[in-house]
Amino acid sequence: MGTHGEREIAACVIFVLASITDGIDGYIARRRGQITTMGMLLDPLADKLMVAAAYIALVQYNPHVVPAWIAVLVIGREFLVSGLRSIAASEGFTIEASDLGKLKTVVQIVSVVAAILDHRWITWNFHYFILSVDLVARMSIWFMVAVSIISATDYFVGFWKKIDHSANRRRQRRSFVLSRRKKQTVDSLSNTPTSH
Repeated sequence: MGTHGEREIAACVIFVLASITDGIDGYIARRRGQITTMGMLLDPLADKLMVAAAYIALVQYNPHVVPAWIAVLVIGREFLVSGLRSIAASEGFTIEASDLGKLKTVVQIVSVVAAILDHRWITWNFHYFILSVDLVARMSIWFMVAVSIISATDYFVGFWKKIDHSANRRRQRRSFVLSRRKKQTVDSLSNTPTSH
């Protein structure tokens, strides 16, 4: 594995710890019912900023594994989902994190760690077998891209169904209100005494 690489190991440990503590914090808040509006706003934003910072840094740190377009795609996907969630909130419903979204988060952590390690090591020799760090990094990055696109599509479909359902409900309510007003108008006209 080599004698050096302390910086890469430290960067991986810090990133993994930050990701884990963020997940634990959200879990504890949900269990204790300590979810605040500020927390609902800042927690996803902090997640997005951490992911964005990691991939922007990797574009410069290890560009042969993380080209700029991958960072743009990942960051764009994060803010697209945030936008959908804020529109959903303004319409009075929520889009829960899907299993695909959770898988995407795990894959992102693995891909960032693998890309950092790939900067220092191409392979790890364990005597019994040789692990290609470069291959693991490239495969995890591509898998992360695929999961990001699929989960974003899943979010969009879920959002579209709910917004469509919400629009239909609003339309039905409006037509019900209009038909009631129409009926009241007809009733009031029919009850009006006619003068001879």
